[in-house]
Amino acid sequence: MAADYTVFFDFDNTITTFDILDDMVSRFSRDDAWVTLEERWRRGEIGSRECLEGQIRGVRLTKRALDRYLATVKIDPFFKRLLKLCRSRKMNTYVLSDDFDYIIKKVLKNNGLSGLDVSCNLLKVSGDRLIPRYPFTNRRCPRCAHCKKKNLIAKTSSGSRVVYIGDGLSDLCPSKKADIIFAKGSLERRLKADKKHFIPFKGLNEVYDYFKRRMP
Repeated sequence: MAADYTVFFDFDNTITTFDILDDMVSRFSRDDAWVTLEERWRRGEIGSRECLEGQIRGVRLTKRALDRYLATVKIDPFFKRLLKLCRSRKMNTYVLSDDFDYIIKKVLKNNGLSGLDVSCNLLKVSGDRLIPRYPFTNRRCPRCAHCKKKNLIAKTSSGSRVVYIGDGLSDLCPSKKADIIFAKGSLERRLKADKKHFIPFKGLNEVYDYFKRRMP
């Protein structure tokens, strides 16, 4: 039955058409220190929280400028259609993101979306500084700023089959708890290297088509 599925979406470059945080850091950082942090994270020398904290610390952006920037961000044109399909079939849907609440809520609102259950990091803007908080960090695992796996487990009811849709390394741990994985980007490359079964996708139109054909 369709109601036995729980669907989890990553946000950046899954619901949106590009990675907002990566773009913001490259556009609005006061220097190039973020590049070194990114390289250290990719080599596995630091976790994503340490990387993200350092990168956000270097960003200079007022609330007004941030709002102007976020007004330009578009979502995948099939996300609304896919969300409507999931809801019509009584599938529970959640967003799990390493991004921040202020950014995600603004983007969703700007694109005519509301009422989504979103778990993510928190953000305040003070002057031209961004002040992050990380309520979902797993202290026993420094890999991610937001432990998506923990929230996925908490939000999945007993007996439900889990669908995970994502693109990045922060999606690797939660995807291991999924019955069906849609992957692109670095998540796809990692799962392929680990010889894990997944369904590759480039846009949510492919996920929508799969749902229509395989999950009536």
